[in-house]
Amino acid sequence: MIKTLSGNKQPIVIKTSKEKGITKLRRTNNLPLRKHTPILPIIVISQFCCTSLWFAGNGIMNELITNFQLNDSALAHLTSSVQFGFIIGTLLFAILTIADRFPPSKVFFFSALLGALFNLGIIWKGNNLESLIVLRFLTGFFLAGIYPVGMKIAADYYDKGLEKSLSFLVGALVLGTAFPHLMNGITNMISWKHILYTTSSIAVLGGMLMLFFVPNGPYRKPSKNINLSAFSSVFKSPSFKSAAFGYFGHMWELYTFWAFVPILLKTYNYIHPNTTFNIPVLSFFIIGIGGLGCILGGYLSQKHGTKKIAFITLFLSGICCLFLPIIFMVDNENLFISFLLFWGIVVIADSPLFSTLVAQNVNPEIKGTALTIVNCIGFSITIISIQLINSLREISDSNSIYLVLALGPIFGLISLSRKHKTFTKI
Repeated sequence: MIKTLSGNKQPIVIKTSKEKGITKLRRTNNLPLRKHTPILPIIVISQFCCTSLWFAGNGIMNELITNFQLNDSALAHLTSSVQFGFIIGTLLFAILTIADRFPPSKVFFFSALLGALFNLGIIWKGNNLESLIVLRFLTGFFLAGIYPVGMKIAADYYDKGLEKSLSFLVGALVLGTAFPHLMNGITNMISWKHILYTTSSIAVLGGMLMLFFVPNGPYRKPSKNINLSAFSSVFKSPSFKSAAFGYFGHMWELYTFWAFVPILLKTYNYIHPNTTFNIPVLSFFIIGIGGLGCILGGYLSQKHGTKKIAFITLFLSGICCLFLPIIFMVDNENLFISFLLFWGIVVIADSPLFSTLVAQNVNPEIKGTALTIVNCIGFSITIISIQLINSLREISDSNSIYLVLALGPIFGLISLSRKHKTFTKI
């Protein structure tokens, strides 16, 4: 089937084919012919490359504490500053409907370029906690033009099977988030600065791949004007609200779990001194295995329904929150690691499913804005959760403090369980 796009200055003819999962593209101008452009793999690779900026600071946290003479609370502050930057970025992107008014691949590229620049700024010798917080804030700000915009690009290319496409995309986010931990764990012979060089370099590469190989998708419907009412109007749909609130409950738990994975491992090691962990490498696997959970959830949702699989995975993740204080007491490191790996799978598996439900229940003209709005609110919630756990750790040594993470899944499950006639677009 041939589709002609008129929204670009350089018209594109897109021939869609399910053959080997490849979308065939050809420009109708004099540019070179691209017969086989694997759109989804390029989006996934770009997302992985760029989201490595997200936890670049966390992956080298011990080195930052040593080199810049920070205290242990820097983990929560630097993690929250990235989240806060992302929130402000998504808020402005949503209010100005940037992802819907401008070619999303260009937005993605410039965001990747600027995010990489501020990530690289951490290597400056004159940094202190305040300057590091500002740099992580600015990195988070431009991540707002990467993560939700990447999902919007995928939604512009895939209508049916969107949940599977987004599962690969969020899986790339997970691996990108975990990647700095892996580098820190296997590169003891090189400087921590090389981790920043690497993450910034591959972020620029990811932005260039998106810019040069992923033109506007066939389902993109650009918005010509700023739509200031979009922020409130999307929540008028009960089905959209149900999906969004489910996502908010999921976010209460997700990034706090990711941020504190190294702390959980250190705590278990303290309780059971006979255990020895390579904490950075284990952190990579515990966080990174969530990519497998995303892909598995995407395939299961096609057979059993997106909402149903999202509900099941959120339920399992909530159970993990409740069992964590108990599992700390079990003197079996293999069981403890297996528990965290399982939690790492289910804690993120529902994320692309919620994004799919959000994208499917909003008008195409504000699809990018709706995804950005939901991300903005969701990541605002992560700051509250991260800071709450950090504050509780300062006043209590009990591992029962992590039970508060279960509040998110409980709220999300209640929201998803509400009955609606159908999931309809507003």
